[in-house]
Amino acid sequence: MKFKLFMSAALLMFFSSFVIAQGGDKKEVPKDWFHFNPSNSEYPGIDTRSTYEKLLKDRKSETVIVAVIDGGVDPMHEDLKDIMWVNTDEIPGNGIDDDKNGYVDDVHGWNFIGNKDGRNVNADALEITRLVAKYRKMFKDKDVSSLSKKEKKLYDKFQEMEKEVVAEKETWAKRYQESGIPLYKNAFATMKKHLGKETIANEDLSKVESTDTEVQQALTLLQSIVEKGANLVEMEKELKAIDAQYLPRVESYYNPDFDPRHIVGDNYADAKERYYGNADIKGPDADHGTHVAGIIAASRGNGIGMDGIADNVRIMGVRCVPNGDERDKDVANAIRYAVDNGATVINMSFGKSYSWNKRVVDEAVKYAQKHDVLLVHAAGNDGKDNDTSNNFPNDVYDKKGWFKPKKAKVWIEVGALNHDKGEKKAASFSNYGKEGVDVFAPGVAIYSTTSDNNYDSYPGTSMASPMVAGVAALMRSYYPELSAKQVKEIIMESSVKSDQMVVKPGTDEKIKFSDLSVTGGILNSYKAMEKASKTKGKRKKKFRSKAAANASAINKAGKA
Repeated sequence: MKFKLFMSAALLMFFSSFVIAQGGDKKEVPKDWFHFNPSNSEYPGIDTRSTYEKLLKDRKSETVIVAVIDGGVDPMHEDLKDIMWVNTDEIPGNGIDDDKNGYVDDVHGWNFIGNKDGRNVNADALEITRLVAKYRKMFKDKDVSSLSKKEKKLYDKFQEMEKEVVAEKETWAKRYQESGIPLYKNAFATMKKHLGKETIANEDLSKVESTDTEVQQALTLLQSIVEKGANLVEMEKELKAIDAQYLPRVESYYNPDFDPRHIVGDNYADAKERYYGNADIKGPDADHGTHVAGIIAASRGNGIGMDGIADNVRIMGVRCVPNGDERDKDVANAIRYAVDNGATVINMSFGKSYSWNKRVVDEAVKYAQKHDVLLVHAAGNDGKDNDTSNNFPNDVYDKKGWFKPKKAKVWIEVGALNHDKGEKKAASFSNYGKEGVDVFAPGVAIYSTTSDNNYDSYPGTSMASPMVAGVAALMRSYYPELSAKQVKEIIMESSVKSDQMVVKPGTDEKIKFSDLSVTGGILNSYKAMEKASKTKGKRKKKFRSKAAANASAINKAGKA
């Protein structure tokens, strides 16, 4: 699931705090604070500007491809269209697999949760819910007393999971009704129908003349909010955003009977099946993935919107994350697709608490490592310790043995940093882990691109991860002789260490910032690039051919 944060319960309760928030006293944070130099500003940015001004001026770079595995990327966004990856061996829209890679018309990437006719999966269940549905079928007609010891253990686990899913579904259904969302949705719908308008503004209420009971009730409700100072146009936008986060929890996330996989049309039981999906990398909701892409590489210096971190990158969109939990088969295929088509850095701003088939993802991770590709992953937004809580995918291999590696060496797990240098330095929602999280990066009030030429500020480890991916791309672009493993090591070793006492995410407890991650540090672009310039590269040329060929072709092709 794309890592999102949810609106507060207070905001949902009749929107009372919505009115307050409009005139609130929240501190205004610069939209580009994450680019700031932390040593001479009040914000703990990654010092991108000094990197370009002092270290990279007049230096040549090599175009690199960064894959954004997410819920979708808008390839026509004004700040991204010039930096999208272009598969120059594919003729757009001709319905033919011109480059014979198994994917038809994959000009900017691929979508593993759609079908060949153009239909796409939007909402999906959580993995725990899919597992409950699976185990329900498995144990439906079985005599529990006759189960083997192994089966009984699985049955007990199933019962715990089922209890959790049922409880969550009931809780969210109750919250949804009590929030007032259905009531307000109906009021807006009634008023729009009565007035024949698509958008209702405050002044429209004075034009309402009707004796219809439903219209009068809607009018009274909306007038009561306007009297408290609300702007109806803005309120409806907020209502839609909240509804989009609440409703799926009622209808799909915790609903074992909900399964949209038939839309894709693959053989889901075959985890190694590779060729399915469509070329629509945007999909029905590309805000999250487009935001991630912008952080990494939105066109720099064009005077539009915002500047990304890396300046010579092509973004490859790989869609496999629905509004719900991603499926392991799709994640594995997304990684393999990115590797095979020349990506040298892969960003993954998604995660879940359960895994259907971890081994198929592990094999894809090993494939990426073999081909010298760096994997950057968001640590999660639950305010939990990843050392003791499950967060998939991860760098720990499921199958272990005496002579087999236990962890991937080209994986970076990223926690979220606040824009506060004080005790609230760690974002309150961020997962952490002395062993399971590698480094922290800016992840609060991050302004970036969203779908259809829009921009917005989002919080989350989803935003922190592409900060690291952007610096990694910068490093691979200016110092292409460095291996993926070296890039990871440099990012970690150059991070700015801190023993400052901070509030431990998810608690009121104070802890040393250095105890929240492996490095105990914060991403710093300047220090990373400075260290990279002094490091002898170990990259094997045989793994560079595909990426180099793609990058060269893209440079010649120009704009998408």
